[in-house]
Amino acid sequence: MMKQPKCLRDFLIYLTAIKGKSKRTRDEYEYDLTLFFRFLYAVQEDLPTTDLEVISIAELDIDFVRGISLEDMYLFLAYCEEVRQNSAATRARKVATLKSFFKYLKTKKHLIDENPAEDLETPKINRKQPVYLKVPEAKQFLSHIPSKTHYYRDHCMMTFLLNLGLRATELCRLSLGDVEDRYVTIVGKGGKERRVYMNDSCVEALALYIEHERKKIAEKTTDDALFLSQKGNRLTRQRLAKIVKQINDSSALHKANLTPHKLRHTSATIMYQNGADIRSLQQILGHSNISTTQIYTHVEDEMIKQVFENNPLNIEHNPNNIEK
Repeated sequence: MMKQPKCLRDFLIYLTAIKGKSKRTRDEYEYDLTLFFRFLYAVQEDLPTTDLEVISIAELDIDFVRGISLEDMYLFLAYCEEVRQNSAATRARKVATLKSFFKYLKTKKHLIDENPAEDLETPKINRKQPVYLKVPEAKQFLSHIPSKTHYYRDHCMMTFLLNLGLRATELCRLSLGDVEDRYVTIVGKGGKERRVYMNDSCVEALALYIEHERKKIAEKTTDDALFLSQKGNRLTRQRLAKIVKQINDSSALHKANLTPHKLRHTSATIMYQNGADIRSLQQILGHSNISTTQIYTHVEDEMIKQVFENNPLNIEHNPNNIEK
């Protein structure tokens, strides 16, 4: 295992033990900060930046960190853009990492007097409209789940994704005890819990899965995961993504890069288009910031055109209709 400077190691422990960040988030922070330190060390020692992975940062101490300036961060972000060809979104994540790390050093550990990342600006991100299935496409997707060993399980998972708007990780984390009557308790980002109501489609799909598949697999395992593999193990995000791809191919939709997350987009978009207000949608999806939810308030061009077409003052143009 790679040795880390103490300040970095302490920060990563703080992220999980105090802030409740997931292992995935912690790994992203660790990757970004390790790359940042290696880059600065290479620049300081006049080493090539083409092979940063071989550089050890184990001996870097707090004095090295105290010498970091805002200009060093700009230089690092320029390197990420020009050499590593990182997108604006990826660079924005690195900015967030740097801001969190230096804020921690100043306000929690009191190891630095000034926070050089305080004025660091986030790259502008052109927010993309979420990719989603239209209602007929979603129905076609659900109706073409391959009739194999795990039909009921896969149908239940896809029904949950399309009706409840779950993240892939949230679906894989579900356990039997999370389901109570018509509600399911979801553990979202940062360990935050929310209860989501299950409609008739979800209740029926779950009942069929438990009756026809899970009871049989449960005899092989003590795992309380709701969705199990043939061997009785909890399903992974990677396996879930493969299942979505298989159904996409089977349905002949051939949607480019269809993922579990795009099914979440589909669920959110359909709910919004059918009357869900933005605050309710925020609670259902487990967004901490409503600005994240607002990407679902987009309306398709065809829907906008239809609004104008349906205007009662819109009449077919006919010269004879014009008053003389």
